[in-house]
Amino acid sequence: RWAVALDEAQRICEEDVASCRAIAGHGADLLARFQTAGRAVQVLTHCNAGWLAAVDWGTALAPIYLAHQRGVPIHVWVDETRPRNQGAALTAWELGQHGVAHTVIADNAGGYLMRQGRVDLCLVGADRVASNADVCNKIGTYLKALAAFDNRVPFYAVMPHSTIDWTLPSGDSITIEERDPDEVRTIAGVDAGGRVARVRLTPEHSPAANFAFDVTPARLLTGLITERGIAGASREGLAGLYASAATQQVALR
Repeated sequence: RWAVALDEAQRICEEDVASCRAIAGHGADLLARFQTAGRAVQVLTHCNAGWLAAVDWGTALAPIYLAHQRGVPIHVWVDETRPRNQGAALTAWELGQHGVAHTVIADNAGGYLMRQGRVDLCLVGADRVASNADVCNKIGTYLKALAAFDNRVPFYAVMPHSTIDWTLPSGDSITIEERDPDEVRTIAGVDAGGRVARVRLTPEHSPAANFAFDVTPARLLTGLITERGIAGASREGLAGLYASAATQQVALR
């Protein structure tokens, strides 16, 4: 019984690696198009979608890692991603371990950098994608997409086919999780003695709300990078890469 479970786990792991590696290839080819002499490609990310989240490569960070390996100069603007700080804590650590140049920024700095012409493109992950290509991702993604749209900065969501929920006609059908408000009221960090400590940021009795995700409408996306290629941000774009899945879902309705 254990041998069967182990074999299945290994199969799933290898499938995940292959999928993320394929995503890396399509995304790295895209990043190379932004390369110009004398400057690094400037990428902005949000939350964490690297090899801590998916085996060996990750999703949204996979193209960055492969492009870096290929010798494409890359610099990543890392959103801190409040309130859990996955960008500041996880993405920054990953990039540092991988030797990729990066700078951690406050979440609200992204729009300013785009207006200054200091972001070439945005790569974000996706927790769920509706059949019309609306993307649900970590809270704050929508605001970055709005800023990118206003400044004509390409904005891509990066994900494997398992993220697509063909039963959802649009992102409006996605229920947004509300998490413990103490994640907003407090923050954890390492103190001078090297110990992890948590401190309160707000007045003691102030209420807080903690919406964990938001939905970015497909109209704000440039495209979706998948293991099968880059899809247009539309129902037709996704169906073009996953025709059998889309057709099957239509038949079930």
